[in-house]
Amino acid sequence: MHSRTVFFVSDGTGITAETFGNAILAQFEMKPRHVRLPFIDTVDKAHQAVRQINHTGEVEGKKPIVFTTLVNMEVLKVIQDGCKGMLLDMFGTFVHPLEEELGIRSHHRVGRFSDVSRSKEYTDRIEAINFSLAHDDGQSNRDLAGADVILVGVSRSGKTPTSLYLAMQYGMKAANYPLIPEDFERRQLPPALEPHRKKIFGLTIQPERLSEIRNERRPDSKYANLVNCRHEVAEAEAMMRRSGIRWLSTTTKSIEEIATTILQEIRPERLEY
Repeated sequence: MHSRTVFFVSDGTGITAETFGNAILAQFEMKPRHVRLPFIDTVDKAHQAVRQINHTGEVEGKKPIVFTTLVNMEVLKVIQDGCKGMLLDMFGTFVHPLEEELGIRSHHRVGRFSDVSRSKEYTDRIEAINFSLAHDDGQSNRDLAGADVILVGVSRSGKTPTSLYLAMQYGMKAANYPLIPEDFERRQLPPALEPHRKKIFGLTIQPERLSEIRNERRPDSKYANLVNCRHEVAEAEAMMRRSGIRWLSTTTKSIEEIATTILQEIRPERLEY
């Protein structure tokens, strides 16, 4: 059973409220129920949100926790006046003090996506996503010179989700390339990657965990066999050491942690947030 209901209320997508709220909640040993209330951009919607929040509190007998990133002051006032939960207004906490300190009034725009579809950063991010999809799992060797990073590692070591995260979050053109038995027999990186060695970053994983992941996809196969997994991981790590490639183990790391490490190591000149 969840210990408390947490609402994320925003007049935009709610991504900022949820990201910030989850970072704070992670400090506590609890399993809250998450309720997302995006696009609360009118007074009527705000009243509906208040009714939902207060009803939840009455049913559960506990104050809901409410994270908000509302910039419309009229909408925010409805929440502030009517909400019986614990209200954490992030813009009020951070934006207003910054306005006073900087002597500049904020744009008070509804979310970072309000006009983003017309921005160069948004276009670059879409291009990066398309690039990463086209270069997933070694599908294409074309335009590898245009990649910001090329991830290598054995199959199911986390290359694809990391590539897409880098593309979506940072606008990085991330290709990924699987290391396969033929590469281990040659004891060399795939020829297509050799000219781009400075952009290569390796991912590895504990064989036991790799076997578990592969068994979910192909149960009782040689592909998922623990002995085979141990062989592939050992060969891949040996190849990366011989080639001077930077690498890390993804076994206990989140996609966010992996991506942050890659950014620190690769340090691409072009980064979009």
